[in-house]
Formats: sequence, structure tokens, C-alpha cells
Amino acid sequence: MYSETIRVQKRYDRFARFYDAVEFLIERKLFKKLRKETLNKLQGKILDIGIGTGKNLPYYNAKAEVTGIDISRKMLEKAKKKSKKLGINAKFYLMDAQELKFKDNSFDYVIGTFVLCSIPDPVKAASEMKRVVKKNGKIILMEHVLSKYWPIALWEKIHNPVTKRLFGFNVNRDTKQNIIKSGLHVNKDERLAFFDVFRRFTCTKSLRR
Repeated sequence: MYSETIRVQKRYDRFARFYDAVEFLIERKLFKKLRKETLNKLQGKILDIGIGTGKNLPYYNAKAEVTGIDISRKMLEKAKKKSKKLGINAKFYLMDAQELKFKDNSFDYVIGTFVLCSIPDPVKAASEMKRVVKKNGKIILMEHVLSKYWPIALWEKIHNPVTKRLFGFNVNRDTKQNIIKSGLHVNKDERLAFFDVFRRFTCTKSLRR
């Protein structure tokens, strides 16, 4: 495992007990709605990358076969408890998104919610998502990205050292370009909130009209 990946792992292990509390307000006001509209109609085999404390779990329907992975053991422990409480029969694995231990073409959907911001090599992680999703499957990523509006972008660049050091995530990544560099096709790019910062990318292995 790479040294930077180990640092991220340790940060999230330390942060796990406070994670839900720190994000409570934005989760309630914004993310909850976005998760629901993104996830509640998905069916089949689903891989949730960086499942964290399991914030996506309440929004999957009964026909979703969810497999969740995370680099942090402490975060996964919380996700497992949440799954049990909700009565969801999901599978969980301690795993690096940059080196997925799944066969090619294994999943109907690969989901990532605010995860490419924290992975040391987001291009490699997106390439792995491409490998494990089925030929006709979809990769859906909700992310916060570097804005095209200079005042917002400046704020993101100034604050990035703080968010990276304290919480392990970057607020100034050009995530769309990282996705494209992996060889994935961005079929849909939706602006969700805060001008162009919060986005949802729907991607496939091959270009679809």
C-alpha cells in the first residue's frame, strides 16, 4: 500500500467517530436529498466505493445487491452497524479503491459519493471502477470539484491544505478531467449545488447517446 494511501487511511480511522457529526448539517440540508434521488431506483449488483460510515445505505431499494468497500476499518465498522440496524444484507470489505480485488465486469453499477476527492490517485481509482463495471453498466459519481468561477476556485485552493491535512480530502481537484483520463466516458455532467462545485457524473465504458 502506498505511503499516501496509508496516511489517508489513518486520518479516516481517527476521524470515524466524529465523521457523521461533523457533516450532520450539510447531510441534512443537501446530501440526503441528492443521495436519495441518485440511488433509490438502482437495481442489481452495486459496488459502493468508499462507503464510509454507510451514509448511502438508507437510500438503496430492496432489489439492490450492495457491496461496500473502504480503506478505513473504523469507518467500515460504522457502516456494518448501520446496515444491521436498517436490516440491509450488504457485504463489506476493507479494500483500496486503487486496487480493487474484484473480477472484471462484476457490477451493474459502481457508486462513489464524495470519494475521488480523498483517494491519492483518483485516475487509477476511476480506471479500476471502469474495469469492474459491466460492459453495459454505469458509474455514478457525486463529487465536489474545482470551480470554474475564480473567486470560488481561489477559496478552494486556499483552504485545500487545511481540508487535506485535517480530513484527508481535497476541495480543488478537477475531477471531471481525472475521470476522462481514466478512459471513462462522461455521458452526463449535472450541476447539483453551489454553482458548479457539487456535481454528479454518470459514466460508462463506451460513449452512449
